[in-house]
Amino acid sequence: MEQVLIGQNAGVIWHILDGKKSVELSHLKKESKLSDAEFWAAIGWLSKEDKLSFSTEKVGKKIVKTYSLKD
Repeated sequence: MEQVLIGQNAGVIWHILDGKKSVELSHLKKESKLSDAEFWAAIGWLSKEDKLSFSTEKVGKKIVKTYSLKD
């Protein structure tokens, strides 16, 4: 996968998260419309740039993973 494409996909995820408190992982993947490889490469890009916060919360019996942009 080309570095330019990974950067563009990171932009897709950034725009989804921009202005939102947090987004559940499953919703973020679905809304991005990226393949698994493209999605995780973009998440890695944003993580490397220290742009993401990640949290895991137990809601009843379900584990909810969310991402948000750092301030």
